[in-house]
Amino acid sequence: MKNDHLHDSLEFPKETKLVQGLYSISIASILASIIGYFVIEDKAQFFFSWLTAFAYIASIGLGALAFLVIQHVTRSKWSVVIRRIPEAIAANLWVLALCFIPIAIGMGYLYHWTHTEVVEADKLLQAKEAYLNIPFFIGRNVVYFLLWGFIGFRLYKKSVEMDNTADWGIQTGLRRLSGPMIPILGFSIAFASFDWLMSLDPHWFSTMFGVYFFAMSFQVLFPVMILITFYLHSKGLLTHTIGQSHIESMGKLFFGFTVFYAYIAFCQFMLIYYANIPEETLWFEHRVDGGYIYLFITLLLGRFLVPFALLLRKNNKTNKGILKFVSIWILFIHAVELYWIVMPTHNHHLHFSVLDITTLVGLATLFLALFFQRFKSSSMIPKNDPFLADSLNQH
Repeated sequence: MKNDHLHDSLEFPKETKLVQGLYSISIASILASIIGYFVIEDKAQFFFSWLTAFAYIASIGLGALAFLVIQHVTRSKWSVVIRRIPEAIAANLWVLALCFIPIAIGMGYLYHWTHTEVVEADKLLQAKEAYLNIPFFIGRNVVYFLLWGFIGFRLYKKSVEMDNTADWGIQTGLRRLSGPMIPILGFSIAFASFDWLMSLDPHWFSTMFGVYFFAMSFQVLFPVMILITFYLHSKGLLTHTIGQSHIESMGKLFFGFTVFYAYIAFCQFMLIYYANIPEETLWFEHRVDGGYIYLFITLLLGRFLVPFALLLRKNNKTNKGILKFVSIWILFIHAVELYWIVMPTHNHHLHFSVLDITTLVGLATLFLALFFQRFKSSSMIPKNDPFLADSLNQH
C-alpha cells in the first residue's frame, strides 16, 4: 500500500523471517533455562534469574502502556507516527501472565514470607501477614494481568479499528478510556513492583519504590522505541514518516527521564541513609557488600552520568550513532540494575550464572517476536488518526 503524501509503504514486509528467527531463539533459550534448572544443584538460581528477566520485559511493557494513556489524555500530536510501536508492545502484555507461572511455582524459593515457620518466628512478618500471604499475592497479580492485558489490547484494537473505519469518534473513546487509567496504572504498577521486587526482602520498605520502578520503566522505553525506529529505517521503512523531529522528541524524553530516574533513585537512597533505620539501610548494605559495590558504581555512572553527558547537547539527540550507543547501553544497564535489586537476596556474594543470560534472552526475544508479529499485522502507523497530518508536519 502506498501513500502519495508519505512516500512510504505503511505495511511491514510480510515475507520477513524475523519473527520466526526470534521465536527460535526464544524457544532455544527457554529450553536451555529449563534444562539448567534440572542440571544445577542450586534450584533457586533458576527462579531468581527468571524473576529478573520477567521484571525486565514487564517494565518495558508497562512503560509502553503508561506512555500510550498519557498520549491519548494529552491529545498529543507529535507522537502519532510512532504510536503504533508502543501500541504493539502494550497489546502483548497478556504474555506476562504466562511468564509469571514459574514465579508462582517458585515462590517458596523467592519469598521468605511464604514459609509458615519463618513468619511464626518473626513479629514483623506477622504484622505484614494480612498483605504478604500466598492467596492474596496470587490474586493481586491475576488482577494486574487482567487489567494490563485488557487495556493494552483495547487501545491497540480500537486504534487499528480507526485505521479501517476512519471513524474519528474512536479517538474520543480512547481518550475517555485512558483518563481513568492514569491513576489506576500508577497504583497497579507501584503495587506490582512491591510484590515482585520489594517483598524479596520483606523487612525492607520504601514508599518511593513504586515511583523508582516506574522511572526505570519509562527511561528504558525510549531506547526501545528509538532502536525499533532505526531498525525500520535500516530496512527502508517509514523513512519519510518518522523524521528527525520525531527522533529528537524521543531523544528529549529519553534525556528528561534519565534525569527523573536519577532524581528518584538519589532521593530514595538519601532518605534511607539520613533516617538510618536498620530495616531500611540493610537493603542497601546487602547491595554494596560481597562484590555488589561494583554494580552499584556501574549504575551510578552508567545509568545517569553516561546518558546525561551524551544526550545533553541538542545535536546529539538526533545523532544516530550516539542515540544507538546510548540506547543499547541503557538496555544493558537496565538488566544490570534489576539483577542488582534481585540477586543479593539469593547470593550474598556477586555470582553470575548462565541462567541469568538464558532466561533474559528467552523472555526478551519472546516479547520482541510477539511485538513484530503484532506490528506487521496492521498499518505501521495510525493512518486515519485525526492528528496524523499535524504529526507529519512537526518541525
